[in-house]
Amino acid sequence: MGAPAERAGRRALGRRLRGAAGLAALAGLAWVARDVPAALGGRLAGARAERAARSPQFRDGTFRNRAGSRSAPGAPDRSLVRELIFGKQKRRPTAAVPLLRPTDAPAATERELHIVWYGHASALIEIEGHRVLVDPVWSDRCSPSALVGPRRLHEPPVGLAELPAVDAILISHDHYDHLDMATVRELVARQSAPFLVPLGVGAHLERWGVPEHRIIELDWSESHRVGGLTVTATAAQHFSGRGLRRDGTLWSSWVVAGAHRRVFYTGDSGYFDGYAEIGAEHGPFDVTLMQIGAYDRAWPSIHMFPEEAVAAHVDLRGGLLVPVHWATFNLALHDWSEPVDRLWAEAEARDVRLAVPRPGERVVVDDPPPVDGWWQSVA
Repeated sequence: MGAPAERAGRRALGRRLRGAAGLAALAGLAWVARDVPAALGGRLAGARAERAARSPQFRDGTFRNRAGSRSAPGAPDRSLVRELIFGKQKRRPTAAVPLLRPTDAPAATERELHIVWYGHASALIEIEGHRVLVDPVWSDRCSPSALVGPRRLHEPPVGLAELPAVDAILISHDHYDHLDMATVRELVARQSAPFLVPLGVGAHLERWGVPEHRIIELDWSESHRVGGLTVTATAAQHFSGRGLRRDGTLWSSWVVAGAHRRVFYTGDSGYFDGYAEIGAEHGPFDVTLMQIGAYDRAWPSIHMFPEEAVAAHVDLRGGLLVPVHWATFNLALHDWSEPVDRLWAEAEARDVRLAVPRPGERVVVDDPPPVDGWWQSVA
């Protein structure tokens, strides 16, 4: 075969290979895209919809905040868009976030209480011999798509397969950074614990294959017994939604109470007078897990600023404050380290006990590690 023919043959082969690669890429995209509709979750119907309609929080076809505050952020204004494009904020760490692998340990004994923070809002509560997993999100992105959406700034410190057996899995609301389809599906296969969720969220779980007997839906002030624990859904000031429809499911904070120890978790919420009421009814709390990140002046009523998190902790009659909802996903315009810097300053000013663990670090609530500013060396 002469040189021209060889070159023509190589070009033809190249076209076939590129075509094959393109088809493979399209097939891969199609495979990823097919899960997007499922990730949007389910819709309320039948008995689930009837129960939602009876809730005091449900009015005119949607769930509402009791304070009458606007539930969802409005359209971004020009200044917000300009900051997003041209802002000088350091929204990512400049070095790797240090991760720790929690050492294998038996569940906390009768009077012990430990917290393991895995990043963002995902945490493990080890209380009086029980384990409660909170808002587990292990996927690379908090999004219905594996291709777009906020991506992790650090890996999970442990894999889902390495988690110990848990007694309950709590979900605060249905936003993607708190409720993740892939994580739920794997937990269904690997764990036997029930999912405790706010009203309506069970429709998502049912679509994803969670057995009905493992779905416990609660309205605010309703409780469920898990072994020796009483788990209570309490009020929060936020919103919900996984697609274009807003507020079709409820959002909540959570109280986890044993015979001797008590834990409060905010979920996502703006600051409101409900914290003082929760503290009076369910407190005092040995430890609070407080949302501190992803705040902005454009949505002040649905996420707390760090100073408000400290105020809420005081209202709740909290002992130790452990911050969550920061460090893992880039969801606002503030500097990556700003939430915890501001929290530390406010906690010192108000003489509030604080622990800021590295992702994966176990905090013994009765003997917490001193705050050492570890995040500043990577910010």
